[in-house]
Amino acid sequence: MLDSLRSASRSWVAKLLFLILVVSFGIWGASASIVSPGSNAVMTVGDQRIRPEEFRLAYQRQLSALSRQFGTQLTREQARAFGVEQQAFAQLAAGAALDQLSQDMRLGLSQDRLAGLIAEDPAFRGNDGRFDRQLFSSRLRNAGIREDDYISERSKVAVRSQIVDAISDGFQPPKVLVEALKQYRDEERDVNYLLLSFANIDPVKAPDEAVLSAWFGNAKSRYRAPELRRFAYVTLQPGDVADPTSVTDEQVKTEYDRRKDSYRTPETRTIEQLPFPSKEMADAALAQMKERSLTFDQLVADQGKTAADVMLGDFTKDQLPDQKIADAAFALGPQGGVTPVVQGTFGPVVLRVTNVRPETTKSFDTVKDEIRRNLALSAAAQAVQSVHDRFEDLRGSGSSLEEAAKQLQLKAVEVTVDRSGNDGSGKPVATLPKSEGLLTEVFRTDVGAEALPANLGRDGYVWFDVREVIAERDRSLSEVHDKAVADWTTEQQRAALKTRADELKARLDKGEDMAAIATELGLAVESKTNLKRQSTDPIFGGEAVQAAFSGPVGTNATAQAADGESRLLVHVTAVNHPPADALSGEEQQLQQIARAAGDDILDQMVNQLQTRYGVSINQALADQAMVR
Repeated sequence: MLDSLRSASRSWVAKLLFLILVVSFGIWGASASIVSPGSNAVMTVGDQRIRPEEFRLAYQRQLSALSRQFGTQLTREQARAFGVEQQAFAQLAAGAALDQLSQDMRLGLSQDRLAGLIAEDPAFRGNDGRFDRQLFSSRLRNAGIREDDYISERSKVAVRSQIVDAISDGFQPPKVLVEALKQYRDEERDVNYLLLSFANIDPVKAPDEAVLSAWFGNAKSRYRAPELRRFAYVTLQPGDVADPTSVTDEQVKTEYDRRKDSYRTPETRTIEQLPFPSKEMADAALAQMKERSLTFDQLVADQGKTAADVMLGDFTKDQLPDQKIADAAFALGPQGGVTPVVQGTFGPVVLRVTNVRPETTKSFDTVKDEIRRNLALSAAAQAVQSVHDRFEDLRGSGSSLEEAAKQLQLKAVEVTVDRSGNDGSGKPVATLPKSEGLLTEVFRTDVGAEALPANLGRDGYVWFDVREVIAERDRSLSEVHDKAVADWTTEQQRAALKTRADELKARLDKGEDMAAIATELGLAVESKTNLKRQSTDPIFGGEAVQAAFSGPVGTNATAQAADGESRLLVHVTAVNHPPADALSGEEQQLQQIARAAGDDILDQMVNQLQTRYGVSINQALADQAMVR
C-alpha cells in the first residue's frame, strides 16, 4: 500500500503531510485556484471530487521531491517512469476516502479547536513565538491562498486526523504479540559444527579449453570492460605557482624569530613516584637508603610494590598537574636522581627522575628552507585566483588546454580511466588529482565540451578536456584467461564442497554421529553457544546463522561460512530462552515493531474504503492538468 500511509502514524506533522494538507505555499507558491470550484473532477471517490488543480499540486509536490533526490529536474517522461503520477493518485484517493468516511460519520471540529491548530502552526508565529495575525494574512496572501480556503482545508485535515489517530495511535499491541517478538529476538541456540574446506574434497583439475570456453560464454558479463574516458587535465594549486626564490633571507629570518617557540622541544623527564603514609616515614626511608646504600628500587620492593606501581611516565614540566612535584622533579640536575621528600597534593612522596632529555631548539639553518617554502606557498595561495582567471581567459580566447597550460607554466597530463579511477587493466591510476568531483564531472561531459574546472582541495582547481569515450564491451576469453580459470576452479570447488556437505548432512539425518564423521575427515567437532538470530559471528556468517535457526533441537543443516568459501555442517544441540532483561534498551524498539500492526490496520481500512466508495479517474483531465 502507500508508503506515505505507513509514515502517517509517526507524528502530527507527518500525518498532516500524508493527509494532503494544502499549505505548502512556502515551497510551491500555491494559488487560490487549488480550492476554487470546478465543474470537472480528475478523480471521484464516493461523493468526493478532486479538481484538476488539486491533482496538479499533488503531482508537482511528488515531482519536486524526486527531482531534489536526483539533483536534477525530471522530465514528464522520467516522472511517468518513476510512477510519480500514480503516487499522486494514490495519495489523493487515500485522503478522499477518509473525507468520505468523515462525512458519513458526521465528524466535525469545533471552531475553538480549529483556531488552536492554526495558532500552533510555526509558519504563523512571530519572533515572540506567538501567533501573529498579520503574518498569517501576509503569508497566505503571498501564496495566493484565500484565508477562508485555507481554514476550510485545515479543518478537513483535522477531521481526517481523528480517524487516523483512532486507528493507528489508538492501537495497543497485544501482550502475546510483544512476547512473541521478544522470544523470537532473544532465542539462543547451541550447536556443534564441522568447518569443511576445499581440503575435504578431491582436487579439481584445470578445465580444458572447450569446457572453459563454454563456461565463459555464460559468464562473460562478469568480465565486461567498463566504460573508459581518455581525458587531459591541468591542475592549479599554490604549489604549482609558488616561487621560493621570491622570498628574501630577511623575511625568512623574521618568520623564524616570530615562530621560534614552535621549533622548541621542551625538556622531558621520566618520573617515578613512591608515596608514604607520613612525612616521618618518608624521611626515615631516605635516611635508611643513605645509611645502608639502598637503591630506589629496593625501597619500592620493601613496600611490596612493583616498578609499574610507581611509574608516572614521561613529562614536561608543564604537563605535571602538581606544581610541587613538577618543581622538585625538574630541580634535579641533568643526571636525574632521587628527590627529598615532597609534600604533594595527595601526601608525601619521593621521586626518582631518569632519562632526562634536555630542551632543544631547531637552528635557523635547519628550518630555513622549510620556512621559505611555506612563505612561498602562503603568497602563492593569494595568486592562485589570478592564475585561474588568466587560464580561463586563455581558454575563452580559443587556446587549447595544453596551450593555456604552457603559457602559464603549468603541466597538462593525459590519462584513461573508468569511473572508479582505474585504468583499462583495473589498476588504480596513481597520477589522478585528489579531487572528489573530478571523475563525476568527466563522465558527465561529452567529447569536445568545455566544462567548468573541478575543485582541488580547498584552494585549487583542475581543468579537463574529454578526448575519447571508450564504450564498455565484452572482453574476450584470451584477455582474462587466467582469471577465468581461477574463477571456474573456485566455482567447481564450491559446488563440490556443497555436494560433499549435503552428503554428510544426509548421514547425520540417518543417525550417524558427528564425531565419527569428524574422525573420518581428520577434523575436530567445534561448538558454538548462545548464538542469536542477530549474531554477526566471524565463522558462521548470516547464512549459517539462519541455518542454525531453521528447525528444532536435533536439526542438521549445511550453509556457507562467513569467508564465502568454507561450508559448515551444523547440528542444533539446544534451544534456549533466557529471561527477558527488564532494562533492555531494545524494549522500546519491540513496542514500535508491534505498533506497526496499527499502521497495517490503517492500510487495510483505507483499502476497504476505496473499494466501498469506488475510485474513478479521468485520465484525459489529469493529462491536461500535468502540462499546465
